[in-house]
Amino acid sequence: MSRFLSLTLVLLFTVHSLNAQGEDQIIIGSKQVIHSDVLDEDREYWISLPESYDQEGSSHKHYPLLIVLDGRVHFRSITGMVNYMSAGYNRNRRIPEMIVVAIQNVSRTRDFTPDKIVTRRKNDFGGGDNFLSFLETELIPDLDSKFRTIPYRILFGHSLGGLLATHAYMKAETLFNAFIAVDPSFGSWDAGTMDKKLDAVTDQSFERFIYMATANWGKRNIRNRNRHVRLYESLNSKSVGEFPAKLEYFENENHGSVPPIAFYHGISAIFDGYGISDRDVESKASLVQHFQSISERLSYSFNPPEPLVNSVGYRKLRSRNEEERSQALEFFKLNTENYPDSYNAFDSLGEAYEALGEKTKAIDSYQKSLELNPGNQHASIRIAGLKK
Repeated sequence: MSRFLSLTLVLLFTVHSLNAQGEDQIIIGSKQVIHSDVLDEDREYWISLPESYDQEGSSHKHYPLLIVLDGRVHFRSITGMVNYMSAGYNRNRRIPEMIVVAIQNVSRTRDFTPDKIVTRRKNDFGGGDNFLSFLETELIPDLDSKFRTIPYRILFGHSLGGLLATHAYMKAETLFNAFIAVDPSFGSWDAGTMDKKLDAVTDQSFERFIYMATANWGKRNIRNRNRHVRLYESLNSKSVGEFPAKLEYFENENHGSVPPIAFYHGISAIFDGYGISDRDVESKASLVQHFQSISERLSYSFNPPEPLVNSVGYRKLRSRNEEERSQALEFFKLNTENYPDSYNAFDSLGEAYEALGEKTKAIDSYQKSLELNPGNQHASIRIAGLKK
């Protein structure tokens, strides 16, 4: 069971109204609290919903889930990047819109270390699997019940968080589909320990995507960096087919500076090809095949984004070439097939039929749009005009 705090997280600046009568807040997320029976404590997380989440006509949309460890440190930078890369600014939709959930720390040494380590001083290492159980059996089901999610989940972790993300990737069973491990701290994974972990890796790991970033902090980090390379190359050799992963070294970044740039590179690597331009789409078949390839690589079905398909359809509909104009219908129909609860998809299909002189089919499409959204005035006006 969970309980929510009605606290609002706001950006650290405000926008002044032109008449200087007050201030409008820019809200990027909210604070929530869930009680964990697994951990026997309350856990706070910050959540940011996509811009489109509450927009008119978006109730049919469902979103991937991005879980961010060390949430207080990374929430603002990651939510900003996710929003810019997915919301369509400057025609930029490099990744899908997603729900970002940043977990606040209680004891990161306890929660992010999968192995119990004996040290001179008493420590709380070794609670990593317990923390993953909290994420997978309590937090994610709770989020799925409260928000419009799809079962595609990404885990982001830096340093010890990167260690936990790598550990979760190598487990036989996990709810996560992709992992971004930024400069993971492999100090406890000597050659013997790493070999045991590699021997236990199953084929299920290679159905997931992992991005690993390693930073340059001089001589102090050579051993850790070598372990990154060793793990990556060992996993690559164990993968029967193409290894769905990427390892990247950042010469000009250190352990503290690397997370933002590594996240950008990592999320781009996961969704490589997702941001295809509408001008690069030659046919419906090529577009469908393009996203089938992405889906196969990520072991999850991603349809061509509705805004992308709409853009291709309208571009072809405006063409002076009659063959291209007729091809427009294929794209608008594709959106109604992939997004049958989208009133806008049927409204656009109606416009295409109308432009091509098929009045009866245009009316049928507009009427379907009205069924999905009775407030769609455009469809009402077009139906009345066509019936005249």
